[in-house]
Amino acid sequence: MNIKTNLKGTGVAIVTPFHNYGTIDFTSLGKLLEYIIAGGVDFIVALGTTGEAATLTCDEKDAVVGFVTDTINGRLPVVVGLGGNSTRAVIGEIKKTNFEKIDAILSVVPYYNKPGQKGIYNHFKSISAACPVPVILYNVPGRTSSNITAETTLQLARDFENIVAIKEASGNLPQVMEILRRKPDNFHVLSGEDNFTFPLISLGASGVISVVANVFPQEFSQMVNFLLQGRYKKALELHYHLLPVITQLFADGNPSGVKAALEIKGIIKNNLRLPMVKANKAVYFALQKLLQEFPVKLS
Repeated sequence: MNIKTNLKGTGVAIVTPFHNYGTIDFTSLGKLLEYIIAGGVDFIVALGTTGEAATLTCDEKDAVVGFVTDTINGRLPVVVGLGGNSTRAVIGEIKKTNFEKIDAILSVVPYYNKPGQKGIYNHFKSISAACPVPVILYNVPGRTSSNITAETTLQLARDFENIVAIKEASGNLPQVMEILRRKPDNFHVLSGEDNFTFPLISLGASGVISVVANVFPQEFSQMVNFLLQGRYKKALELHYHLLPVITQLFADGNPSGVKAALEIKGIIKNNLRLPMVKANKAVYFALQKLLQEFPVKLS
């Protein structure tokens, strides 16, 4: 599979459902995957922030990846979150991973230790050399306290063939535009924020790794497809229908909001692992009201 041609459109950063007693609810995970796939999305991302990967043991991560890849069974590309703030540890994890059914990894900019641009460059240089599948950079300085600049992103894109994309969640529009303006043709920019998807694809991004598409895969992927087809009026209508939902999903933390919404839709139970807790009642009731207004009908 040529991931460079498949990393377009709507990717979904899936949640990890839990039972009331705290273990992974694989039955609900299977139900969620089928619901998302039926919505017409383009690829799946497991073990991201939305999947509460930081709270999973190594064995649980392996079990989630195995279940996701077996359930999808080649129907869509699968991207797995694999990153950290120790380069050596990330490379060790790469070497232990079975990549037979994994199409790419999503690797976050190192967090907490706040490396400079030279350190970030060499971190991803080492990951590129060790990883047998394509690498998607993940820039989310609001969580990591480290921003990968446009210049560093572009240098990595030029220097390493298997660094094929960046999930950009910096919220820094001039920075993203500079990447889009100067990037190689085969390097993809993916929106890392649902509410920025419309402007970024309008400016030349290839797609999104979405949270809201857990809840509204059909509507969100339809909006993205309209954008990629240049049908901006239709896309804008959907964008503004979805925007209040997106706002509420993140009003009390992620994945608190999306798990509440998925419970309201009857797909999973609203259980999280500490330090994450359930969304507050005001957010829950607001989501209930908003979800009652869907599906939307385009004029």
